[in-house]
Amino acid sequence: MEATKKHFFVDISVMLGRSMRHIARSMDTIITVTIMPIAMMLLFVYVLGGAIQSGTDNYVNYLLPGILLMAIASGISYTAFRLFTDVQRGIFERFYTMPISRSALLWGHVLTSLVSNAISMVVIILVALIMGFRSTAGILPWLAVAGILALFTLALTWVAAIAGLSARTVDGASAFSYPLIFLPFISSAFVPTDSMPTAVRIFAENQPVTSIVESIRALLSGQPLNNNIWTALAWCVGIMVVAYFLAMRAHQKRV
Repeated sequence: MEATKKHFFVDISVMLGRSMRHIARSMDTIITVTIMPIAMMLLFVYVLGGAIQSGTDNYVNYLLPGILLMAIASGISYTAFRLFTDVQRGIFERFYTMPISRSALLWGHVLTSLVSNAISMVVIILVALIMGFRSTAGILPWLAVAGILALFTLALTWVAAIAGLSARTVDGASAFSYPLIFLPFISSAFVPTDSMPTAVRIFAENQPVTSIVESIRALLSGQPLNNNIWTALAWCVGIMVVAYFLAMRAHQKRV
């Protein structure tokens, strides 16, 4: 049993190294994922921020959680693309002729998404600091924020895995991420939901992004947490579990 576990983790580390080398040789993927959210942050803070009533004097503080989630939603599309490419080129079949764990290749892509998105998050937060973002949070709240972002990344990455394994065209593999990228716009990420029409407000207040944004915002500002944190965790874990089993099912069909 121990030997099997060790073999499994060694296989995953090898597949992770393979995927990370692909990222290192094509840094435009991380740059592209990072530039778009930063451009949105600049637009909203310096162009639209003066006209938005967010109830705070520092709009960057209000905006940052939503920008981070938007970056994650954009980044996971590359996971779907890389998986689709591996499937189309027969990489799965080649690896599975070797003595390797069947799910190691899939896990390698998932963990690569986690690492690459973490790099994007750090860059975006550094730019936000230059723009005036300030937080009174200590180490533990920041770790909690990192945990929520990691959980959200894993949840969406497994959704991306379904698309990458099931799509028939490269456009289909990445197109699923477009609604996810724009989901923060219909939430409390950019403006308070109180200003929205009733139907839109009901949707905004009961979709995953709002509870996640509110939780991160409370942690970074040192405010007490409410039930949003449990709602956010429930959404992330629920999406991740369902997407994981569907991705594994799609993976077995491919194998």
